Amino acid sequence: MDLRQREHIETVVHATSYLPPPALPADRPAHDVVIQNSWRRCVHQYGLDPSRMQEARIVPQMRLREHQQRIDDFARIARHGLESLHAQVAGLGYVVLLTDAQGVTVDYIGDARTDADLRHAGLYLGAEWSECGAGTCAVGTALFTGEALTVHQADHFDATHIPLTCTAAPLFDTHGKLHAILDISALTSPHAKDSQGLALQLVRIYAAHIENANFLRAHHRDWILKLNVAPEFVDVNPEYLLALDDSGRIVGHNHRARRMLEGELATGTVLGQSFETLFDARLDDLGRYVYSRPSEQRLVALNRSGGLLYLSVMPPALRWQADAVQERPAPLPEPLAALCGGDPALAQQLQRAARLVDSPINLLINGETGSGKEYLAKALHQASSRRGQPFVAVNCAAIPETLIESELFGHLPNSFSGAGPRGKRGLIQEADGGTLFLDEIGDMPRELQSRLLRVLAEGEVLPIGAARPVPVRLRVISATHHRLEDLVAQGRFREDLFYRLNGARFALPPLRDRTDFEWLVQKMLDDGGRRGVTLSPQARDQLCHHRWPGNLRELRNVLEYARAVCSGGYIDAHDLPDGLGAPAPVPAVPVLSREPGVPQLPPEGMLLMQYLRASGWNLSAVARQIGVSRMTLYRRMERYGIQSPNRRDGEPPQ
Repeated sequence: MDLRQREHIETVVHATSYLPPPALPADRPAHDVVIQNSWRRCVHQYGLDPSRMQEARIVPQMRLREHQQRIDDFARIARHGLESLHAQVAGLGYVVLLTDAQGVTVDYIGDARTDADLRHAGLYLGAEWSECGAGTCAVGTALFTGEALTVHQADHFDATHIPLTCTAAPLFDTHGKLHAILDISALTSPHAKDSQGLALQLVRIYAAHIENANFLRAHHRDWILKLNVAPEFVDVNPEYLLALDDSGRIVGHNHRARRMLEGELATGTVLGQSFETLFDARLDDLGRYVYSRPSEQRLVALNRSGGLLYLSVMPPALRWQADAVQERPAPLPEPLAALCGGDPALAQQLQRAARLVDSPINLLINGETGSGKEYLAKALHQASSRRGQPFVAVNCAAIPETLIESELFGHLPNSFSGAGPRGKRGLIQEADGGTLFLDEIGDMPRELQSRLLRVLAEGEVLPIGAARPVPVRLRVISATHHRLEDLVAQGRFREDLFYRLNGARFALPPLRDRTDFEWLVQKMLDDGGRRGVTLSPQARDQLCHHRWPGNLRELRNVLEYARAVCSGGYIDAHDLPDGLGAPAPVPAVPVLSREPGVPQLPPEGMLLMQYLRASGWNLSAVARQIGVSRMTLYRRMERYGIQSPNRRDGEPPQ
């Protein structure tokens, strides 16, 4: 605790005990009434101790996601306002925060170069800034008072926060309920509080912009009244907004309109009041105030005060037009559109994915083996603003456990036995600025999960042998055929890592359930511009009746095999691998036939056996051909009871 913090604690103690304040140096002005009242609430209502300094409170990822979901629609509307405000103040060292009505930061824009310092100070996603938890602060005190304000340096209750300057404005919904807080804060600033005057004005302006955008979206099917004292601004930047239902009663307002009209009412609230009660005009005359008339001719008077305002009326959107727009989904980005030929279940997932291509949240893809999880991850990357940056795919099940740590995190020269003299950048660093795709994340060894959690939480990676972490900025997309919830319940997967990865989840349908199967077959036959291959009706029928346990990967392998063995570019039924299209269900494990030592294989195992035989049991060649690692190939052979004839007893797999 430094001298300034001790002096601050002494000042707060005197202010909250109603004792005469200590003598202040000339450069330390007395705190205003709003701040002193907040200090007293902190001590006498919330039981906070000014001498007990505490670090910023960051809520767990699961709780943060709950807070984000509750305010999700509003946060999407507010995002453009946050970005525009940040563009105005970023050069001065400010970050922009959006919190919900509980003071939890649900969106954040800051400088990635100072992420660690911002997180430590609480100017970060998930930080909780309620007055009862963090003491006097801009967010918490604005939540209590409902007013925009600046809490500057020693205005803060907790001495931990006195280096900060924070300016916040409340955001109200269309019924007058305080819904969120817009805040800009900086780690350092000039000592004088009046240096934040411009910050306070900017926050008020952008808070009004966000409120108005939310209002127009919420009431697009109502009559919307725009009002301003200046005719030049009534259409483009109205100060007051009202929404009327078909009977002329007020069903919504922005915050400024509520304050203005409450002065026109003797009692009661603005909601539910009729237009003709408040204004000296008839409801039937609203057509005189539409946008097509010059703004100077759209003057209306308030009934009680006689005040004059210029009015612009927007009729409600036609319902059939609104419904038609909702029925037509937005066109998908080309990389995502290329994954689907009309299957409704997949199309719905891709529509959701399109809205999240540039979202900062991590994505989790579920699906059976071979169902296209990596295709979707690559398409998300290509459709995003990171498309020019690296896409790094890591198969967590394919890297040997002894190497996965160095492969992911990298290592310094000679940092462990077997490490090279030049060191190595890990795959996580290679993905810096782009997308890291963690395939089969459910197979990651548990001891490495905590290290991955640190990467996601802190945005930094610590190579093996290094003393200092390296910052990384990346989008993480994970995929698995497991139910991670089951692995968490079994203790095989960290719960906190699961919630960190599961920002949004997509489930890919298995190939046997897709309605665009024939489109997929033709797309794969035409892949790479190799047109001219056709299927006989018998071959097409066999493909349609196969269960496809290996999904898209198996289909591609089957078509590549058939293309290679067919004659004249015409694939007939006998050109398909043996056993394809068998109606019997796929057994979970190999069932031995009556002939000793010869397993009765399911179709996927039979296809694998054909590849192995055709290659002369060259396991490396088969692994490359079907697009898996040797370790994965060994596991599949073991699953189906397949043993290489080139392997002698006691030898490890080739």
